[in-house]
Amino acid sequence: MGKEGFFITLEGGEGSGKTTVLGRVTAYLQNRSMPYRITREPGGVEIAEKIRSIILDPAHTAMDARTEALLYAASRSQHLAEVVEPALREGLTVLCDRFVDSSLVYQGHARGLGIEEVWSINRFAIGNRMPDLTFYLDVDPEIGLSRIAANQEREVNRLDLESLSFHKKVREGYQLLAQANPDRIVVLDANRPIHMVEQDIVRTLEERVLKGF
Repeated sequence: MGKEGFFITLEGGEGSGKTTVLGRVTAYLQNRSMPYRITREPGGVEIAEKIRSIILDPAHTAMDARTEALLYAASRSQHLAEVVEPALREGLTVLCDRFVDSSLVYQGHARGLGIEEVWSINRFAIGNRMPDLTFYLDVDPEIGLSRIAANQEREVNRLDLESLSFHKKVREGYQLLAQANPDRIVVLDANRPIHMVEQDIVRTLEERVLKGF
């Protein structure tokens, strides 16, 4: 069996620019002829996408926080089994838009369930699989939400409708995780122009990916 691939995740609040950054990382891998697989959470496979539609439906405002956390974990487990693990075994670099950090932040910190409590749910869902590298796009919530409002093509989901105070808690949660996991989580100032963010990404990939982490 060949060498296992790298698992890279992108994290950030709403409007942080993850989609744009994903394109930059993809271009980097293509230029170096490194095989990869792009995926996302919640979703990525049929079962997980159906769970995604339930979680993000704007009509489901009555959803309990624990229900939300459990649905995310269920979606994550299926996605991991069908997409992430097989791709990594094939030696591919997996680029995933969100992973377990999102649950720890959104449900654990912002919803107030507790990061440790939500981690216990997800520990069962993902086993020992954690990302090798996580890019956290740190953006001021006001800036992120203004980007969403200006993007007419972006789907408006249930999380976009949350209050500004909720999104501030999301940012706070990510900052706490970044402080606790400095070796894995690379913080990028996403308030800056994208070309500046891209420079930081390429620098990190040169340091981490090409050297095998």
